[in-house]
Amino acid sequence: QVQLVESGGGLVQAGGSLRLSCAASGRTFSNYVMGWFRQAPGKEREFVALITKSGSSTLYASSVKGRFTISRDSAKNTVYLQLTSLKPEDTAVYYCAASPITTMSRSGYDYWGQGTQVTVSS
Repeated sequence: QVQLVESGGGLVQAGGSLRLSCAASGRTFSNYVMGWFRQAPGKEREFVALITKSGSSTLYASSVKGRFTISRDSAKNTVYLQLTSLKPEDTAVYYCAASPITTMSRSGYDYWGQGTQVTVSS
């Protein structure tokens, strides 16, 4: 079983930056597509970004494309989400997740972290 732990969230002003980290336990990290999702209070959990098993391809939600960057470091069993040009509407709990296939649907992800809070003030 895969265990995921997010970190790096915090409070920033609009226009600022954060880097979120997701540390995976076990030795199966490279067998999974890794995704980031976010959920604001009262809203559905939504897709943010994914990176393929090899790290050769990435996919972003239109709302974050050009501002966020997903990457993975196989040696550290860690996936990152670099957040730049943050907006108040980016405020949410951000979740890391692992899927056996490339998909933007949250139902395709079998393992989830506990989430890390990102708050962007005006």
